[in-house]
Parts: sequence; structure tokens; C-alpha cells
Amino acid sequence: QLQLVESGGGLVQPGGSLRLSCTASGFTLGDYAVGWFRQAPGKEREGVSCISYSGATTKIADSVKGRFTTSRDNAKNTVYLQMNTLKPEDTAVYFCAADQMYCGFRELYDNWGQGTQVTVSS
Repeated sequence: QLQLVESGGGLVQPGGSLRLSCTASGFTLGDYAVGWFRQAPGKEREGVSCISYSGATTKIADSVKGRFTTSRDNAKNTVYLQMNTLKPEDTAVYFCAADQMYCGFRELYDNWGQGTQVTVSS
């Protein structure tokens, strides 16, 4: 299976920006759609975005639309989540997930990363 590693999380002030990366090893990530999910303490994991294998199609959750975008650089075997105008309610562990068939907000992906912490606080 794919090994996925998220990076780029950390502490940021409200209104700030972060870019998360999801990098694959063992397989060519360009053959896979990639989703982003997040889980805040005491809450269910929720879908944030997904991007098709080529990057031609993206889906963004209503809760973050207009602030978050996702993109990919298949030559680098990496998918990005650009997070702008961050709010305290964006605080969560962020996960990426890859699947050859599925691009959406349900937890149907076959391969998952370990997560990276994003904390938005003053």
C-alpha cells in the first residue's frame, strides 16, 4: 500500500496561513485521487477537500470554501492543502488519504497518513 506522510502543520495566529504537504512513497501518487480530512478534539473526522489524479478536478468543503485550496505536483509525488485566513475552529489533526477510485468526503480511501497537527491560536 501507499505510505503517506503529512507535513507543514504547526501553530499559527488567527488570520494566518499554512501549507500542508502530503508526500507518497512506494507508489506513484499521480495515479491516485487524494483527499484531506481533519479531526478536532471530541469531534468526528470530517472531509475537507479532494483532488483528482491529474489535478483537473477539486472539491472543497463548504466550511472552508474560499479559504482553502488543494493542488498537486505529481513530479514531486506531493499534494498540497493551502490554508488561508485560518480560524481557531480550524484547529485539528489533518490527514491525507489516497485512493485510485474515490475522490470525495466520505472515509472510503484505502490509504491514510498519520496526520499533522494544526493549531490556530493567539
